[in-house]
Amino acid sequence: MSLADFLTPINTDQLIPEKGFNASQLGSKIDVFTNHFPDLEEARYDIALIGVLEDRNAVNNEGCADGPDKIREKLYSLYEGNYTIRIADLGNIARGESVTDSYIALKTVINELVRANVVPIILGGGQDLTYAQYMAYEDLEMKVDLVVIDKSFDLDDEFESAGFETTSEAFLSKILLHEPNYLFNFSNLGYQTYFTSQESLRVMDKLLFDVHRLGELSGNVSVAEPVIRNAGMVSFDVGAIKASDAMGNGNASPNGFYGEEACQLCRYAGFNDKLTSIGFYEYNPKYDDNGRTAMLLAQMIWYFIEGFYNRKSDFPLNPRSHYLIYKTTLKHEEHELVFVKSKKSDRWWMQVPYPSNGSANERSHLVPCRYEDYKTAVDGEMPDLWWRTYQKLS
Repeated sequence: MSLADFLTPINTDQLIPEKGFNASQLGSKIDVFTNHFPDLEEARYDIALIGVLEDRNAVNNEGCADGPDKIREKLYSLYEGNYTIRIADLGNIARGESVTDSYIALKTVINELVRANVVPIILGGGQDLTYAQYMAYEDLEMKVDLVVIDKSFDLDDEFESAGFETTSEAFLSKILLHEPNYLFNFSNLGYQTYFTSQESLRVMDKLLFDVHRLGELSGNVSVAEPVIRNAGMVSFDVGAIKASDAMGNGNASPNGFYGEEACQLCRYAGFNDKLTSIGFYEYNPKYDDNGRTAMLLAQMIWYFIEGFYNRKSDFPLNPRSHYLIYKTTLKHEEHELVFVKSKKSDRWWMQVPYPSNGSANERSHLVPCRYEDYKTAVDGEMPDLWWRTYQKLS
């Protein structure tokens, strides 16, 4: 079985400008599947683009299956940054006979790419495809931290009952209930309370998940950096961006992230050494005025690529000489709090000890944090992130 069996070549007739691409534009740099499928082993690509022409479970957003080529058109026109890319565009996963067929195809392609140490960038299609993106990690038997950037949780309030569909508004329910479960942590960035039921907030709290309101991040998007740095996979719903910046979505809302904030979030994702896949979903050209949303998504992907090629490879603690260790003890607490700072990037982590019934091979779990968490500990208070992580490890 070859990956080419799941993918269809790209018709570049409408993607290439009349005079062709400049030598520095991405359209000249990306190896595109037109007649011959890229050789992933010989070329040793770092990143692969995949379009998914599936929108049957995209609630109120029929037509988003037509989005991938529109995004490509804008992406190919952008210029390469101060690095040398090794990127393949593997074409599109066609609409399967059933939605499940589309899920299986996407799951298989992502699985093989992650095994080959190639980071897939998924161009959706509905956000229900996040379920297939997650399922790719099942055969790898990898625990995964999922970060979803969205204005709601996409959690069915009746998710513990049987029979609900895997839709763009309920895919998280399928992930939470799937057995065996490889989800270690879920984080949401940018949820808006008026789109969120109180019951789903109680579920998030009960499961010790990290959820961050739009108001917490608006104008202060750096708060999201350690959350994204902990992600193994990211799912980005274009509906999380305000309609004035991204109207190309059937569920666009007046409030949301600004375009530049969305680009910054993607740059954080690119920097993340442990991130192995990212998906951009729900873009619908039917609602896009002059292709502005497609251009914003292209720029978001550009920032992800820039972050990727500027990764620091500084996940602690090897060698230890590249890190600074800070220790603090809270009053009336049995645990010593240990913080790690990278000399290379100035990024911070916390060491959270495994409970007595935890890992036999490791004494502690490293979780990305902010300098503000260290200051909280120095002031004698337990950082909320430390306590929630400790409870998850129990």
